[in-house]
Amino acid sequence: MTAAQSPTSTPHTTAPETCPVQHGSPINTDTPQVCLRSRKFAADPHSGYRDMRRQYGSLAPMELAPNVPATLVIGYRTALRILNDPEHFPADPRRWQQNIPDDSPIKPMLEWHPNALRNSGDAHARYRQTYTASIDGIDLHAFHSTVEKIAIPLINSFCADGTADLVSQYAFPLVFEVLNQMVGCSAELGQRVATGMAALFDTVEAARGMEMLSEALTELIQLRRAEPADDVTSRLAHHPADLDDTEMLSQLISFYGAGIEPQQNLIANTLLLMLTDERFGGDVLGGSLSTRDALDEVLFNDPPLANFCATYPRQPMLIDNTWLPAHQPVLISLAGCNNDPAIRGGDRTGNRSHLAWSTGPHACPAKSVAYLVVQDAIDQLLDALPEMRLAVPPEELVWRPGPFHRAMTALPVVFPESPPLNIM
Repeated sequence: MTAAQSPTSTPHTTAPETCPVQHGSPINTDTPQVCLRSRKFAADPHSGYRDMRRQYGSLAPMELAPNVPATLVIGYRTALRILNDPEHFPADPRRWQQNIPDDSPIKPMLEWHPNALRNSGDAHARYRQTYTASIDGIDLHAFHSTVEKIAIPLINSFCADGTADLVSQYAFPLVFEVLNQMVGCSAELGQRVATGMAALFDTVEAARGMEMLSEALTELIQLRRAEPADDVTSRLAHHPADLDDTEMLSQLISFYGAGIEPQQNLIANTLLLMLTDERFGGDVLGGSLSTRDALDEVLFNDPPLANFCATYPRQPMLIDNTWLPAHQPVLISLAGCNNDPAIRGGDRTGNRSHLAWSTGPHACPAKSVAYLVVQDAIDQLLDALPEMRLAVPPEELVWRPGPFHRAMTALPVVFPESPPLNIM
């Protein structure tokens, strides 16, 4: 990455709020592009967002992948305008991806699929209807015990050691098994799904990740068409919309994509806050503040999907004195928008106006399920090991680079050695 690409560099350009509107070509090829893929940015993204805002205002030119330009939205109100205007900002990437090489690391993550995430209009409505119906069939009351039955053996696997990595030993395997049970997936198939999904989010060997993911889920689809059960896959397979196998595959990829990485990261990021911030470290465990309050603070400040919700303008669009090129990705920085100074200020305890779940027609339909899983997972762990603390100083934690997620490589903790919990 060159110095000009660094999000913390200061190229010699005129701030967009003071420069005249550029008529004619909407593409300014001389504008330096910020890069979100560096370890430096991953270690301190909020400094990067502040520098972008000073330099560019609410819309920053970015390099999504090598030679793949995009625009990053870091203004809260601008994001609301875009997310609630699917007519001018559709989620369909097919025109854009025609010019993206097949070996681009970003293409498998953003290319078109027949699902709600990558479509607009009638197609989006059809896919979202089936997707939502499959999630609404989950019994949330019964699912509390499901999360507990998964969490307790995981805690028992390390509670006598006095040390653990809460990402690899708790957050990931818990979310992974919860999702497998939701969709009716075996442990073996689920492991292949998880490996493939991680490759997609890291944009490392993304094509191979998509291949691995697709093969495993295709096997699951065939199983649930023949042997339906009380799970998401069966409800998708037997919905009146009559999805074909390709459409089924896309819905399940979307379900796992919205489940594994975001929920794993939300658990870990919330635990980090509760272990390092005195407002939560004492008060949450003492009962003054709730785990839900901690979750919402993380969803404001460090949402697990930091930059996502890609749209593709149908035509050149002028917003906030900046031209957005037609059919070029416009990515919403959920983290950047949530921390926009225009909406910050005051005590936000209980405030859930953040964009971590997105908004508009593509808002997350599984918010209630995700809250339940993450909150129960955290409560189970803190109840079992209330004296847990970080094993290293916070500044020594390593954050995974990548344009989309806000994710730690590990969350090492120590605690008094404890006997195993009783399994229900």
